[in-house]
Amino acid sequence: MIGPFAIDTVFPAFGIIGGDFDVDATAMQQVTSAYMVAFAVMSIFHGPLSDAVGRKPVMMAGLTGFAAANVLAALAPSLGWLLVARFLQGSFAGAATIVSRVVIRDLFAGAQAQKLMSQVMMIFSIAPAIAPIVGGWLLTVGQWPLIFWAVAGYGLLLIVAVAILLPETQRPENRQPLHPSSILRALIEVGTRPAMIRLALTMSMGFAGYFIYIVGAPIIVMDLLGQGEQDFWKLFVPLIGGTMAGSFLSGRLADRVSRRALVGTAIPLAVAAGALNVIIVAITPTLPWAVIAPVLLACAIGTAFPVLNLEILDLFPDHRGSAASMGTFASLIFNAALAGVVVPIVATSLLGVALTGLTFSTLSALGWWWHQRSLPALAAPAGA
Repeated sequence: MIGPFAIDTVFPAFGIIGGDFDVDATAMQQVTSAYMVAFAVMSIFHGPLSDAVGRKPVMMAGLTGFAAANVLAALAPSLGWLLVARFLQGSFAGAATIVSRVVIRDLFAGAQAQKLMSQVMMIFSIAPAIAPIVGGWLLTVGQWPLIFWAVAGYGLLLIVAVAILLPETQRPENRQPLHPSSILRALIEVGTRPAMIRLALTMSMGFAGYFIYIVGAPIIVMDLLGQGEQDFWKLFVPLIGGTMAGSFLSGRLADRVSRRALVGTAIPLAVAAGALNVIIVAITPTLPWAVIAPVLLACAIGTAFPVLNLEILDLFPDHRGSAASMGTFASLIFNAALAGVVVPIVATSLLGVALTGLTFSTLSALGWWWHQRSLPALAAPAGA
């Protein structure tokens, strides 16, 4: 949960921070973008490092750095320093978020891995719903730095939990050499395989069609929907409910439906939901109508996302950490651009947001079609 939790907790304070630092809404979007750029860039390294030194040390180091970065954010005297702190937050947060997925595949395979990945996706989905609610509540009892102090405390709790409860799942005999050239070769091998490129396109575009509502929430909720600092739940609770429902469905169908059939159904449904969203907001761009179709979109993405993650990990059994890193990098680097460039341009109306989401969902469907067409005779992996 730590990745999305750190993104969204500060959303209700955007207006207050902007007033304190005398900057506008576009400048405040960089608070999200800086975090996500760093998360994306550093995600390249977390996975390969865990392949070399083990999963647990990488997670512990990342959580420690994350907690320290939140302290720096709480003490930031200007927007510039806050952006530095957010960049450091993103740099360290991925160590826990990315490596935890690899741990699942280390321990489980086939339908069992899909079930557990779906459960983790459900837990992961809770964060964007509760984070802005927690942030809004913290603003009622203190100033905006309290949000970062609270997230730092959350990081410290996770350090203790990982130290006590998490086993080391990367066996010594499976570890890769800890050498820059070896790490670079693994990343090149993973990043240049055509199947990886196709799956990364499918996953990053599909998630972007949904995630535009997450990173654009400060503008969507307060400017386009005319709601207040305590009203983020009106967008996030339905969205996350849809994601959790999709993840639950993905887990329940793991023993009954093949991975490819599940994704092949969920992705077109995401396109249909995107098209319905355009129609609804063109007619009635108000609550509650404006969140009906995004909920269906979130459900479709929640169904497909655990499967796509496993498809990527199964491509590289000897370099799962590198595979997780590259898959996450593709999605996050695009989402960073989504937060810092795309949202400020298109979020002038709910229709603009809806049309952009539909475009991304369509690109995701094209990516999956390309992948399926390119591998007509490929034997399905275990559990697929």
